[in-house]
Amino acid sequence: MNLKQRIIRQIEASGAISVADYMAMCLFDRDAGYYTTREPFGKEGDFITAPEVSQMFGELVGVWCVSAWRAMGAPSDFVLCEMGPGRGTLMKDLIRAARKLAPEFIAAANVHMVEISDRLQQVQQATLAEDAKNIIWTTKFSEIAPRPLIFVANELFDAIPSRQYVKTRGRFVERMITLDTEGHLSFAAGSGSIDTSLLPPASDVAPEGSIFEIAPARSALMQEISAHIHRERGAALLFDYGHLQQGFGDTLQALSRHTSVDVLHIPGAADLTTHVDFHSVAEAARGEGCKTSAMTQGDFLIAMGLIDRAGALGHGKSAAVQDQIRIDVERLAGPDQMGTLFKVLCVTDPATHTFPFEAK
Repeated sequence: MNLKQRIIRQIEASGAISVADYMAMCLFDRDAGYYTTREPFGKEGDFITAPEVSQMFGELVGVWCVSAWRAMGAPSDFVLCEMGPGRGTLMKDLIRAARKLAPEFIAAANVHMVEISDRLQQVQQATLAEDAKNIIWTTKFSEIAPRPLIFVANELFDAIPSRQYVKTRGRFVERMITLDTEGHLSFAAGSGSIDTSLLPPASDVAPEGSIFEIAPARSALMQEISAHIHRERGAALLFDYGHLQQGFGDTLQALSRHTSVDVLHIPGAADLTTHVDFHSVAEAARGEGCKTSAMTQGDFLIAMGLIDRAGALGHGKSAAVQDQIRIDVERLAGPDQMGTLFKVLCVTDPATHTFPFEAK
């Protein structure tokens, strides 16, 4: 019995399920979940992440990590952690750049990779073979040692399941997944409502059918990371696609082979995500006593020296290589590509200020 059939059987037996529960089953089911059974990354997969576009992305994140470490007073024993590390490409490029810039940074770092998929852990260990003996893999952030922390994550929060509420007859009720008259998966309005204080401004005048998304699990993870940073000192850098202000809209999407597909069509065989509400994530961090600041990915990479790095990388290379580097720069930072849609949230302890962010 495939995952879709199991979901249908569960709904038949127990009733409609939330969007969050559906996302969790599709992405993380041990036997058929998207991240537990598939190789989603790269040209042969379903999508390409920024670290896979160009080594420049991970290198500039490495430069930022060294800068953050120095801003923390260059602790001689700290944790460098990546959560949801994909194929390990970001950490590989980060370590290479940091080792060249500040060997003492690498000497002081205890590298932790937080990854729930056994299969992806093996991929990461192969990618990071040169450094793997000095890296600790774990499945939970809570297992990270109580030391100063530099934390990075790329496209982590978008895959954390979120709930949806739809305005129906003047009130917001939870959007559920049920079965239609022919036994197919379909969306329906449930009976459970949401505390109106959690809704964005002007919810009372939002039109019928408006959808509000909220992800308590994202906020909970941000609280856990921020509590560590506030207690032990540290800084976090989070990349994801999303919005800086709360609003209404259905951003639930499924991607297979670089193409959008029906989110209910092939459970477990397509990547399911929703856009990250950075406003709520930042609020969760500030609630733990941390400072936050955000900007677009394009602005961050340009400020960190993307153009200069591209020039150095292409110097003396063939015209074809230089053209590809220009394409990669545009892909990473161009306003009509990843540059504006993707945002960067920085979280630090109250005493640490990291370039190029304005702390709040």
